[in-house]
Amino acid sequence: MDKKWLITDYPAIIFEDNTVGRLKKKIFDASEEEIDAILKDYEIPSPSELGKPGSYIQTTPRVKCIERRRKNDIVFLPIGCTENHGVHANSGLDTFMVTQILEGVRRYTAKQGHECNLALPPLNYGGHPYHHMGMPGTVIVPKEVVEETLIYVMLGLWNDGYRKIIMINNHGHLWMLESALQEFMKRFQLPGIFRVLDWHRGVREFFVPLGRVDGLETDFIHADESETSVAQLMFPEMIDMSVVKDAEGEGFLPDGHFDTSVDPLRRPHRWSEGEGHFAIERWATPEGVVGKPSLATARKAKRPIAAILKYLTLVHDQILEAFPPGTVPPVDKVTLRSPEELKPYLKEPFSEGWKSVYELPHIGPFHKL
Repeated sequence: MDKKWLITDYPAIIFEDNTVGRLKKKIFDASEEEIDAILKDYEIPSPSELGKPGSYIQTTPRVKCIERRRKNDIVFLPIGCTENHGVHANSGLDTFMVTQILEGVRRYTAKQGHECNLALPPLNYGGHPYHHMGMPGTVIVPKEVVEETLIYVMLGLWNDGYRKIIMINNHGHLWMLESALQEFMKRFQLPGIFRVLDWHRGVREFFVPLGRVDGLETDFIHADESETSVAQLMFPEMIDMSVVKDAEGEGFLPDGHFDTSVDPLRRPHRWSEGEGHFAIERWATPEGVVGKPSLATARKAKRPIAAILKYLTLVHDQILEAFPPGTVPPVDKVTLRSPEELKPYLKEPFSEGWKSVYELPHIGPFHKL
């Protein structure tokens, strides 16, 4: 077999021998001092920048947005929600997790001379699986609203010259984000780099309980040790551990079929691929918790957060290397449109000969009438 793997002392943890796998292995093997140095490079922890001038597109004078976009046309789109995470935690936990991670990436890339762009979260609420129904503190938006919102946010960003759009998800509605991305492409057929990343699953190896002194003791589920540890590292002032409560779900069938949140056990089903085999939150875990948040410490979150920061930086750097600012993948290879047709739409907004994407004729059977 030609494929090479990077093994660890833990049989369940292996990495591919490529740039992604080597990066993860390096962080997996790093000392705590090295992990702290990574976090320092990204200035983690830092206060939320949601209202900080110059941090997000919407909080920055347009002249500076244009200058930044000409050096780097990647935009990260954080996706969170409003959801009950137990009496000890804030209901905006998912949103603050993902925004503060991306704010760290922005700070780091700024130091490298090509600051990435951040857009304010398009979903302060979010879509939800069925078993969240009825939970106080959880606000459920219909999937059609989620999908259509994201499709037209992507379109507006593309029209403004951000042709590399990376959605970073921090909530259990991933299938809606994937659907939005696919529908965006079918509906408009525009060239660019478009991704959705469920960030916890992207660095799932770092959420596996391995018995390390600085590691987690339980598998990632919901509002548990993992999420509370990240919150304690990133925004401890929003957490009140004096009232924390642990809770476990109630299943009706033998275990082993459905995986937990980051798919660490390689089971046949992802958690979102079924309903009815366990009690919904409203009845089984009214605490808003599935797991043991009482075990959480900021220390336990450091390695997973270092891993996602470095991975997102790798994603960022590899995209810019392949497609420098102002360039996109070949039109005639990633769409059914012709390069000549799209030429005016691919120009910088308001430059000579530019056309707005809102003037672009629809093609194919999937466009909205």
